[in-house]
Amino acid sequence: MKISFLRRLTWAKHQTHRKAQRLPAAWQGMWWMALGGLMFSLLNTIARAIALEMDPFQTQFLRYLFGLLVMLPFVWRAGFKAYWPKDMKGQFWRGGVHTLGLMLWFIALPRIPLADMTAIGFTGPIFIMIGAGLFLGESMHRDRWVASLIGFAGVLVVVLPKLSGEGGWYHLVMLASAPVFAASFLITKALTRYENAGVIVLWQALTVTLLSFPLALPHWQDPSAWQWVGFFVAGILGTTGHYCLTRAFAMADISATQSLRFLDLVWASIMGWLVFADVPSQSTWLGALVILMATVWIARREGRRPVKQTNPKTPAT
Repeated sequence: MKISFLRRLTWAKHQTHRKAQRLPAAWQGMWWMALGGLMFSLLNTIARAIALEMDPFQTQFLRYLFGLLVMLPFVWRAGFKAYWPKDMKGQFWRGGVHTLGLMLWFIALPRIPLADMTAIGFTGPIFIMIGAGLFLGESMHRDRWVASLIGFAGVLVVVLPKLSGEGGWYHLVMLASAPVFAASFLITKALTRYENAGVIVLWQALTVTLLSFPLALPHWQDPSAWQWVGFFVAGILGTTGHYCLTRAFAMADISATQSLRFLDLVWASIMGWLVFADVPSQSTWLGALVILMATVWIARREGRRPVKQTNPKTPAT
């Protein structure tokens, strides 16, 4: 009975994978982006809870250390040679830029309201789209701008009534992290042209862990049992989320996937309702509807547009 069930499960997995491969590359990239957003919404909930009780730099270090530990069994299975990068300098550039963005983000994370953080974070896609056009040579199609601006308008519908104006200069610190993260994701997109997703995710975890370690030492405190569990779960979610984003960047133009970032607000509203019993307001539902309409519209447009795939494959895991 058990063997029969496993066979059916394996067959269903192969069928789903086969059907997914028939989808347009742009749709596949958008699917990976949406799934990555869900992973990061779960991760942010855990990270904020821990950052309220622990030094932000230690939180940053342990979150990426556990992300690295999650990757080690896959590296052991495939062999470290399969994860050796073609561009070591690019991996460390990406790790350094991402570490800087994380420093700013973790400093502000426990000190400003969640609604404010969400609003500021959604400025990232605008920086990414501008950078993709300037530095990656991507064609800035008008419909991509329209979808992102409509999605951003949906975010404003949700968050403007809730902005508290508290937090002082920490709002500026959080805002400063947005273009830094955008630069990190643009480097990731460039790396996907000759590196696979597994390599990029592993070396991001490794470089951020190394660069964050000295920052974590001055105010080190022993985590509690639940915090260790939280870091372990965060490591799984973060590694999975970055893998999904890297696959998305490999499947489609980075500018084509940015309207999907606004779905993160939908995930965050659902998590708030399920975990904290926060009932979404009318503005949340209205904004979510606007975001979903923009997402469906750009998905249909991108599905008709031919997209050159880069290197979406990853070593066997």
